[in-house]
Amino acid sequence: METEISILFPKIEGIKYKQMSSVSFHDLGLDSICEAISNDTREQGMIMSVLTTMCDDPAVASYRSEVFEDMLNIPSLRNQMTDLLKRIRTLKDFGIMRKEVGKQAGLWDLMHRIEEISEYITCVEEIRDCLNNNNVKSQGLKDLKAYVEAVYSNSSFDSMKKDISELKATTKSIQSVTIGINLNPRFEAKSIGLISVNDTPFVNSGIVSNLSRALSSKDQLNEGNEWNGDMHFSQVGRSENLPFKNMQSLAGFMTMASNPFTTSQMRQTLINVPNQDSGTESFPYYVNQLATNLLNITARKLKDILVNYMTVSVVSIANLIPEFMYYIHCAEFVEKLRSKGYKLCRAQAIVDKDFTMKAVGAYNIKLITNSSENSESIVPNDLDFSDEHTVYILTGANRGGKTTFTQAIGQLFALAQGGIPVPAESFTYAPVDCIYTHFPADEDKTMDLGRLGEECQRFKELFTNCTSSSLLLLNETFSTTSFEEGYYIAKDSVRAILARKIRTIYNTHMHKIARDIDELNSSVDSKAKAASLIVKTDGGKRSFEIVVAKPEGQSYANDIASKYGVTYDQLTKSN
Repeated sequence: METEISILFPKIEGIKYKQMSSVSFHDLGLDSICEAISNDTREQGMIMSVLTTMCDDPAVASYRSEVFEDMLNIPSLRNQMTDLLKRIRTLKDFGIMRKEVGKQAGLWDLMHRIEEISEYITCVEEIRDCLNNNNVKSQGLKDLKAYVEAVYSNSSFDSMKKDISELKATTKSIQSVTIGINLNPRFEAKSIGLISVNDTPFVNSGIVSNLSRALSSKDQLNEGNEWNGDMHFSQVGRSENLPFKNMQSLAGFMTMASNPFTTSQMRQTLINVPNQDSGTESFPYYVNQLATNLLNITARKLKDILVNYMTVSVVSIANLIPEFMYYIHCAEFVEKLRSKGYKLCRAQAIVDKDFTMKAVGAYNIKLITNSSENSESIVPNDLDFSDEHTVYILTGANRGGKTTFTQAIGQLFALAQGGIPVPAESFTYAPVDCIYTHFPADEDKTMDLGRLGEECQRFKELFTNCTSSSLLLLNETFSTTSFEEGYYIAKDSVRAILARKIRTIYNTHMHKIARDIDELNSSVDSKAKAASLIVKTDGGKRSFEIVVAKPEGQSYANDIASKYGVTYDQLTKSN
């Protein structure tokens, strides 16, 4: 039987994953989306891990999408699993199961391990019932259902249930132990051993008076060392190893030994007993060690069983907590957005050499997670990637939505490949092996190389890693130098991108590149073609509508001049 199961990473032969960088993750606004999905930093980290671990096999995206649909369509499954996973998370976070069972494990540790394993067993049984009682359709949850059923039906699991049940019954019945002490002529303890393990606590507190009567009357002294019943004595130490050296210490020990392990108050009393000999172990530790060593039958059996079961498949099921929480929180997020009127669709992953993406009614999901935008104010757009439209040169007015749209395309792929419904009316696509972004860098990152040098170096690294299965998103790349220098670098870069057939959106203010589309296409021996994409303007007003068309010319320059107050009218008015 397999020892590992995942509902996010299916076991498919030949699967290879690439890691999207945290910079690209931020450039696409996905960090804001993670925060909107969950306010738990651990869960945000899990969401980021899934979305940044990418592969271009449609089977992985479809596998995740199917699991998500089950979680979305069966609220009762989500609710039941949430409750169960909270219990398992508590055990993982605050229990002692994660500790190794050492040879010197204390009796307290062993007892609590029994309780934790018992709780794990219960959780496995309830997960089994949960999956059996809900009509799951996805292959991922069917595989999990079969896995849990196999764990449940496995003979070792059944043996574990029985053993743990018996151990719980045995250990819960322990109420006290009777200890015998050998004395030397000076009434110092020479050795100590276990007399019996009892199922009732001691209730007589007259230990001192009993001792007094025993010492004052010869008749009270036992002849020999026989006990009134079976005596199982095991010597555990010599006098020089014991933490009590005089009669006063002995009396104190006997008082405590008369009623051990009965109440929390008694345990606290034991802990607070002072150590009489700084050169030896503390008395409470010694008593705990004594109990662990002398309860040899129970302790040994506990250790053997726990060593056998610590690696049982229950642990693998517990490790699914983050994966389930990923689906559960994303499903809640999608439900919330849909209830507000936003459109989110299930993406369709395909394999088609001549068709790589078609998005209808797509928008940037960050708009609705970070602002008060309503569904009516969102401007959706369509876009397709194909041989004729492999590289888009996107131009338009400043603040017209170019960067927002560029982000939106990256979000579609990242969310779809994570199995999450995407912000669009429909989205059909061939998955990408990774998403690479080249957005303007922070000022402090360009001090050594200068801005243009930093841009060129970053672009070279990205391009080297890109394949024909990648998505490359460029935002004002090579715009930090003069127009002429930037234009020639950008033109060569676009030609190289076309030669490698990389799906690309190049958002730029250099309209001349878009006007030279035909020249670029004819200069490269490749089926991949570039196309001009613009943000439409309506009478000088931004429409935020993206269409395939020739660049509109000077709209960008006029907009920049107006923004910084350097049109003729603005300059003369200020004087």
